[in-house]
Amino acid sequence: MADKRIAVEVAYVGEHDQALLAVEADAGLTAREAVERSGILRRFPEIDLGKIKMGIFGKLAKPDQVLESGDRVEIYRPLIADPKETRKKRAAEGKVMRKGAGEADAD
Repeated sequence: MADKRIAVEVAYVGEHDQALLAVEADAGLTAREAVERSGILRRFPEIDLGKIKMGIFGKLAKPDQVLESGDRVEIYRPLIADPKETRKKRAAEGKVMRKGAGEADAD
């Protein structure tokens, strides 16, 4: 019996460009192998396969996760800012603005 072939996609959104590349391989393909075979590392040299996080349809995945046909491996860029800190800062600024607006109305 011949090995089953699967088809997956590898997605990445760079700073100025994006790519969605198809990969076909034998069953047992891992997320890391899909990224390597896709050729995306040549197109986006900033991707450091040792440091990046990846997921499958928005859910974090380990590089050695075995893929199923139809999976989309997503390569995530590092966050520029901590989302929790950004929300705290925005909330604090909002409170200050509301407080200031209320004082101006009292005049």
